Order: sequence, then C-alpha cells, then structure tokens
Amino acid sequence: MRRQVQLIRRYTAALGIALAVVVADLVTKRYASVHFADSPVEVIPGFLTFTFTENPGAAFSLFQNAGPFLGVAAIVVSVFVVRSIRVERPLLELVALSLVLGGAVGNLMDRVLRGEGFLDGKVIDWVAMWWIPTFNIADASVTIAVGLLLIHAWRTK
Repeated sequence: MRRQVQLIRRYTAALGIALAVVVADLVTKRYASVHFADSPVEVIPGFLTFTFTENPGAAFSLFQNAGPFLGVAAIVVSVFVVRSIRVERPLLELVALSLVLGGAVGNLMDRVLRGEGFLDGKVIDWVAMWWIPTFNIADASVTIAVGLLLIHAWRTK
C-alpha cells in the first residue's frame, strides 16, 4: 500500500510539473503570436528581444523541416519519461524528467495542432537572446532539465 501511495505522489508531482510547463508554453506562444508577430519588443537592447518565429525544426532552430521525425521522437521520449517515473529516484531527477516531459509535450502540441500533415506543424519560438537562436518555454525547460541532470551527476559522483 505504501509503495502505491509513493507511486501516486511521484506521478502527481511529475505530471503537475510537466502540465505547468505545457500550459506556460502554450499560453506564452499564443501571446507571442498575437503581440510580437508584427512588432518584436526589444526588452534589453542587443541582448533580449521578444519576437515571433515559426520553427519547422528542433530546439534552437536545429534540424529544419524534420518536424515529423521530431514529433515521433517527442512521443517516444514522453513515453520513456512517463515509464521512468515508476522508478523511485532522487527529487532532482524527478524534476528534471518532468521538465523534459513538459518540454517535449509543449512542442509536440504545436506539431500536432499547427500543421496540415502528420506532425508537420511549426513550433512557435519567441525569445531571442543575443547569439542564442530563438527559443520558447518548452525548449528552455528541456535545457534546464539537462543542467539539473548534470548537476545531479556531478553531486553524486
């Protein structure tokens, strides 16, 4: 019984974090499509601009026009992460996996909802920082997750 309660808590926490990422990602993408499409906003001159771009590739504009492949990869990663949550792991790992799940699903939603064919929708990117390619909350979520996993690996070494 105790194991079931722990499993439910892990899934609740992980899916809650992932859902928060997906909602934040979708809301900010919608906001960007309405407010930044015609007029980007330079927040910090030469450093940070809010804009609107459509990306047919991966995070940070990599792998252009590989949408269907990336969509299938997002589904595979999401299934893998959901199954991985069953295993008891440190909180930092659980949070990182949740951020990966949220990021994968956030961009997958664009691929599903914004295209005409199979997973070919373009992902909305809207944060442009000096030399870093334009990105969104989902991309940032996955990047933060990688950072957390690196910190965890370094701390447990």
